[in-house]
Amino acid sequence: MDVNRRHFLKFGAQAAMACLCPAPAIAITDRFLSPKRKLSFYNTHTEERLEVYYYIQGRYKPMALKNINYTLRDHRTDEIKSIDINLLNLLYSIKKKLNISEPFHIVSGYRSPETNEYLYKRRKGVAKNSLHIHGKAIDFRLPDISLPVLHRTAIALKAGGVGYYPCSNFIHIDVGPIRYWQYPG
Repeated sequence: MDVNRRHFLKFGAQAAMACLCPAPAIAITDRFLSPKRKLSFYNTHTEERLEVYYYIQGRYKPMALKNINYTLRDHRTDEIKSIDINLLNLLYSIKKKLNISEPFHIVSGYRSPETNEYLYKRRKGVAKNSLHIHGKAIDFRLPDISLPVLHRTAIALKAGGVGYYPCSNFIHIDVGPIRYWQYPG
């Protein structure tokens, strides 16, 4: 009970401060309105599953982020890179907007420069300097959500790049500049 009282008093003090300086208060209040953020993944190449709270009470959880980085690693080389927190928050926003609990089915998370070069030379629709190399992009699907609905939802968030790959049955999102494309093949 004391913990709840403490959070209530802290939130009240921050709300009072919001009257004096509203912009920083918005970021502070968000921590308390979304005290826990959970994501679930299914890696379609390794068949690994992960369900994890990566953000709790205003703090990102290092072990959870480490587990996410591992699950979204380059499955060809087993190389691991940190996944951008903004990308995780974008996935969380999609999850909340669609009100889903099912795992994101990951087609491609992080890609090593070698893997990206390999794919770039052999497949159309792969960017030479993909944001996958920087842990800022992900290709995924949600089996219970149609691809057009998933695509429209990602675009509506206006948070980065959104690619639509209907023949390959996935969408691409990234936390780069806002842009949209569709790959027909």
